[in-house]
Amino acid sequence: VQLQASGGGLVQPGGSLRISCAASESMFSINVMGWYRQAPGKQRRELVASSTISGRELYDDSVKGRFTVSRDNAKNTLYLQMKSLQPEDTAVYFCCAPELNSWGKGTQVTVSS
Repeated sequence: VQLQASGGGLVQPGGSLRISCAASESMFSINVMGWYRQAPGKQRRELVASSTISGRELYDDSVKGRFTVSRDNAKNTLYLQMKSLQPEDTAVYFCCAPELNSWGKGTQVTVSS
């Protein structure tokens, strides 16, 4: 499956943004999907993993309570709702289906005044 993230952009500190990840095929059979980000000069970091089988969502402490993952299988789309954004959230955001070893192209999110 091919994944493509979109919806990134420039947002002011304290603002909100929702980014999307479109899958090239049906997501109904994909159990775990998640989001990662990579900030300049830093390693890629897992933000959230979501399992449809277990219903569990595991968030990194850095985004817990601020970011929410959701998926619309009918639209083959994964979302990440982000609020209370801060400059340290500036990064390229990627979606993934790790069980399929599938990583999408990222979208840039910049938090700056």
